[in-house]
Amino acid sequence: QVQLVESGGGLVQAGGSLRLSCAASGFIFSLNTMGWYRQAPGKQRELVAFITSGGFTNYADSVKGRFTISRDNTKNSVYLQMNSLKPEDTAVYYCIVRLATDYWGQGTQVTVSS
Repeated sequence: QVQLVESGGGLVQAGGSLRLSCAASGFIFSLNTMGWYRQAPGKQRELVAFITSGGFTNYADSVKGRFTISRDNTKNSVYLQMNSLKPEDTAVYYCIVRLATDYWGQGTQVTVSS
């Protein structure tokens, strides 16, 4: 079965950095687009970034220039390097793969203090 397991969240001061990881299993990772979403308290879940099987990336305007998504097909993993973090980046971050249906990880909390 498809599994996505995020890690790397935590508490960081504004201006700091975190690197999120998502370990995937149960599907052919290298052939699929992977994405990161986030959901802040009281807000809708929003797309942060995605990376295609060919390495094309796209980012939400709010994170462009600060976040970098990458993948390692040898490790079936996708990463989100987050730099220059702001309090408004505080959210639960989710890894997603869209197959016949969407599969989500359990999420990892990122808290940025001012």
